[in-house]
Amino acid sequence: MQADKLFRGSLPAIATFCLCAPVPAFSFELTSPDLREGGALPAAQVSNLFGCTGGNLSPALSWRNAPAGTKSFVVTVYDPDAPTGSGWWHWTVFDIPATVKALPRGAGAAGGNDLPQGALQGANDAGQPAFMGACPPPGPAHRYIVTVTALKVDKLGLDSGAGGAMIGFLTRANALGSASITVLYGR
Repeated sequence: MQADKLFRGSLPAIATFCLCAPVPAFSFELTSPDLREGGALPAAQVSNLFGCTGGNLSPALSWRNAPAGTKSFVVTVYDPDAPTGSGWWHWTVFDIPATVKALPRGAGAAGGNDLPQGALQGANDAGQPAFMGACPPPGPAHRYIVTVTALKVDKLGLDSGAGGAMIGFLTRANALGSASITVLYGR
């Protein structure tokens, strides 16, 4: 009974706290004219390797409302459903300057000529520092998770030969926040 009275007496204080607590006006957001959350991956982002016949183009991406203190970004495309035991890194771009808010369609081409100055592509799981489109084995659709992560460091201290696991490790260790779009593709 005492606890019940204590709770009822605290309710106005709790309600006041909840009404006065700051709520961010916007949250970190990733958008793409090429991708729709939960939708099918377009043919332009399907691989042109391993028997697939897509465009092999990295999607156009843009982001806004990065967390305060952001010094750089990392963009990844990852398939957790690949039959490897560890998923498949399709694309990693890191050391993207904090002033950059978008990557154009096709920025993941070999050579990285359309990447922002200073940004580097890590090696995808086929061993190339470039975007590799989806090409899962026949069967159920796979998830392709496109993520932008805001970091508290300017550089990860890696070169373009770095693999997705190392980039992912350092990204998580320095993350301020992230935003993702998940799309599906099967054949």
